Amino acid sequence: MVFYRQVGQVPPKRHTQFRKPDGGLYYEELMGEEGFSSDSSLLYHSGVPSAIVGSRVWDLPDLSTTANHPLTPRHLKLHDLFKEGTGNNVVEQRRLVLGNGDVRISYVVAADPSPYYRNAIGDECVYVEKGSATVETVFGVLTAAEGDYVLIPRATTHRWLPGADGVQAYCIEANSHIAPPKRYLSRYGQFLEHSPYCERDLHMPAEPFVVEGTDVEVLVKHRGNGPGGIVGTTMTYATHPFDVVGWDGCLYPYTFNVSDYEPITGRIHQPPPVHQVFEGNNFVVCNFVPRKVDYHPLSVPVPYYHSNVDSDEVMFYCGGDYEARKGSGIGLGSISLHPGGYAHGPQPSAIEASLGADRFEELAVMVDTFRPLELGEGGAEVDDGVYAWTWAGRRLDT
Repeated sequence: MVFYRQVGQVPPKRHTQFRKPDGGLYYEELMGEEGFSSDSSLLYHSGVPSAIVGSRVWDLPDLSTTANHPLTPRHLKLHDLFKEGTGNNVVEQRRLVLGNGDVRISYVVAADPSPYYRNAIGDECVYVEKGSATVETVFGVLTAAEGDYVLIPRATTHRWLPGADGVQAYCIEANSHIAPPKRYLSRYGQFLEHSPYCERDLHMPAEPFVVEGTDVEVLVKHRGNGPGGIVGTTMTYATHPFDVVGWDGCLYPYTFNVSDYEPITGRIHQPPPVHQVFEGNNFVVCNFVPRKVDYHPLSVPVPYYHSNVDSDEVMFYCGGDYEARKGSGIGLGSISLHPGGYAHGPQPSAIEASLGADRFEELAVMVDTFRPLELGEGGAEVDDGVYAWTWAGRRLDT
């Protein structure tokens, strides 16, 4: 993260004695990225954070993928994956939609509390499409509402508690860290003036969340020989992981609401990088928000046709009315996948229809990847099978 925080009790100097009221020592844990070479936080536990009393296999949901071959643009209807959230939780019932060696995109509709969970593969960026949730973490509690991105650093123990109306979540799991784009930050990590959001828009735990307990199970997703190099283990801890009385540092979970993103606009159509909100290794996350559109007198507000020669483009349509896709069958809850090596753009009828528009009321989350994406079991199930032919309006019999 970009700036230092201190929450709860910490000693005046790091790596020194810090004692409980009864005279015993708190146990200091360094949680750091890239070895000892990047952001970190120091957490102070009542119990020993490495004390486990059990370890057994956690059978993960299906994480296998199938190549997008023959190369085809696709329309995936995510709202068809779940009829209701009862019996589902955000961790165990995720359905894999798309994935590669850098990032996995899943979707879930959930109403039940999740188990305690830790992703030791990489950071998670979870977009709350609908509903709300409380996210309890070892750093404290986050409140997640509709439109929130929830950023959870790698190996952060947490659990999801959906609100009264449940939660619909679009889950982006990295094999790396996820952070604001470097071009938005000063060399010291402060958001710069041209950034479309800043520190004031980020919401972090405000106080410790201390829970007592013994023999607490935590589901851990970690590296191994499963599909995508991922396996699961259920670890049982002698004392509750949420026994942290204080922490400080620059590594912690936070939320950011898409409504706080200030769009960058221009006289003519702006390229997708102006919509970027986060980046990971070999992928970026962008959001397209309600905004004033191009104001040159001859502007064409919808995107020009473009070839992503180095990347696959995934657009999740989660609000408003997406002008460029009118006539394609895409609506709320849809994903469009436009693979590298394929030129794509608006439906032909949408170009003339957009002329003269001064504003678009649309909301979408985009992920661009620099390795090809493959279909997960969830994506394959809800592929509409006809999107690829909508620009031409016909398909040759094969």
